Amino acid sequence: MKTSYLGIDTSNYTTSTALYFPDPPEIRQEKRLLPVKQGELGLRQSDAVFHHTRQLPDLLEELLLASDGPIRSVGVSEKPCEAEGSYMPCFLAGLGTARSLAAALHVPLRRFTHQQGHVAAAAFGAGCLELLKADFLAFHVSGGTTDALLVRPDGEQGIRCTLVASSLDLKAGQLIDRVGRLLGLAFPAGPALEELARTAPRPRAKPRPVLRGADCSLSGVENQCAQKNREGVPAAEIARFCLESVLAAVAGMTEALQREYPGLPLLYAGGVMSNAFLRQELSGRFQGRFAPPAFSADNAAGIALLGALKEGGLAL
Repeated sequence: MKTSYLGIDTSNYTTSTALYFPDPPEIRQEKRLLPVKQGELGLRQSDAVFHHTRQLPDLLEELLLASDGPIRSVGVSEKPCEAEGSYMPCFLAGLGTARSLAAALHVPLRRFTHQQGHVAAAAFGAGCLELLKADFLAFHVSGGTTDALLVRPDGEQGIRCTLVASSLDLKAGQLIDRVGRLLGLAFPAGPALEELARTAPRPRAKPRPVLRGADCSLSGVENQCAQKNREGVPAAEIARFCLESVLAAVAGMTEALQREYPGLPLLYAGGVMSNAFLRQELSGRFQGRFAPPAFSADNAAGIALLGALKEGGLAL
């Protein structure tokens, strides 16, 4: 029988559950995307809560029935990030389930943010959990965020994520999904847009990022892609332009922050960072750390890890 730590995350995209086993270190995950109708760009919060309520019991049954060891803590993401006022109803589905499980099992309930979970999961997936012992820079790039974070150890939460730069308007994942819909791709459009972009040549003139300090702006890229589509530019070239623009923005933010925080390690997290093109370019230029897609896209692995860290079940 193997001791484990449970994690639950109910984002606006995915229902996620995970168990972390410390001896030997292993993570088992069960997760499922929320169903989105063709042509739509996500779900209303009420619909997300409904689908989490339907999917979470199935995923927990699959995960827990395959493990017969004791669970030492139940971790859950209760809100998107640590900013004051951060709130999304979809996280209530996971929080309610986690509270019930922790009470039934007589184990601690550990509350974290979705963003903290992303950072911890990426560190595990990239094989660099030791980063959590000191300060580092992390990018959380997804459908709801294009955030740069100063991450520091924290005795209460395991890690503390402070926002140091962000997109001033459209988020990278939103841009990708909107351009994907423009090109007739299903939501979420990231994987299909990447495959389409691979068939296009590299643009002669690289997109130039719109930056204000270390913050970026991406709304103009959507307008440019729409204009290219009206002009009959091939879909593959539009897809490539979109991804090159995201790359330029994240690279520009990285360069600005390296000047402000010289010498700090870099970690890239979030669903958009599952993109192989972005990973290759950014890792080559900045020696940043990346996790495999299973630990980049929405998951509960990081929440389980942070719960274990809080309970002394994770050695850094």
